[in-house]
Amino acid sequence: MTRQYRITLLPGDGIGPEILAVTVDILKLIGTQLDIDFQFQEALIGGSAIDETGKPLPKETLQMCRNSDAVLLAAIGGYKWDNLPREQRPETGLLAIRAGLNLFANLRPATILPQLIDASSLKPEIVEGVDIMVVRELTGGIYFGEPKGIFETETGEKRGVNTMAYRESEIDRIAKVAFETAQKRSGKLCSVDKANVLDVSQLWRDRVTSMAEKYPDVELSHLYVDNAAMQLVREPKQFDTIVTGNLFGDILSDAAAMLTGSIGMLPSASLGLEKPGLFEPVHGSAPDIAGQDKANPLAQVLSAAMMLRYGLNEAKAATRLEKAVLEALAQGYRTGDIMSQGMKSVGCKAMGEVLLRILES
Repeated sequence: MTRQYRITLLPGDGIGPEILAVTVDILKLIGTQLDIDFQFQEALIGGSAIDETGKPLPKETLQMCRNSDAVLLAAIGGYKWDNLPREQRPETGLLAIRAGLNLFANLRPATILPQLIDASSLKPEIVEGVDIMVVRELTGGIYFGEPKGIFETETGEKRGVNTMAYRESEIDRIAKVAFETAQKRSGKLCSVDKANVLDVSQLWRDRVTSMAEKYPDVELSHLYVDNAAMQLVREPKQFDTIVTGNLFGDILSDAAAMLTGSIGMLPSASLGLEKPGLFEPVHGSAPDIAGQDKANPLAQVLSAAMMLRYGLNEAKAATRLEKAVLEALAQGYRTGDIMSQGMKSVGCKAMGEVLLRILES
């Protein structure tokens, strides 16, 4: 019986439309092979939405996403919009869609692919076998806490304020996702905070520790964020699943991403209690190469695989997609960002054609 899914596509800015076009073609082929009917609809977000409507997240886009089974986002932002007021910048649209869909859990894998181990800036013996999942709280913390803003003091001096705040319920729900994720992996969870100086982090540590009683099969540890950053570079294989707040997760997930050698290879998933989830590559919009067929579409393709696995429960389709990416790399195909001596250089469209050929075979 054919399974039907409504997918909202958000091409965004820069290289976004290019990498998403490749991914849609691949999903269409997967659909015909596995009796899945993807119904695609496209909407505006980020800079393209600002140019068209004056807003980084139009109401129509949010409503369309809410009525979907999953949302596939490419990339947003660019130099063109950097000088706009903060509330009108593309990145504000990204924060707004996460909040609007109540996507509080961000899953960021950082896995060393054997074919790309030489691309890492660290020694092969340090990164070989690294397989980390960072679970980042996404809708609380310092990015959303109140009060915030730039205020004028009694002396006339300006003062910037951001508030880091978490409620028990916000910590508990992200901890639940993290413990359950660790259960599906190696059963190790490291919670990262700054409890030695921050009261909000002490509450974080207390709640995560108390929840550990419900998951006796998970080994829980704690690290301060500065030590965690150091350990990610020093001995990354000690980590399996990491859970942390919004700000720390933003930083540590990017640090973990670079262990792999290219941020252009990494997907992510943002999940809530219900559908839809939001699935996107972790790289930016790369406006300097937009429209030149130089972009690496593999992170977008792997984001679609996460959509299939975590958003639609189509594990067979996800595995088929992931294996195609590995096979393309094994055959030596590389875009410019992951190119090395002796490999076959291809552009964005050609990499998509390679994946389609592998899937068809």
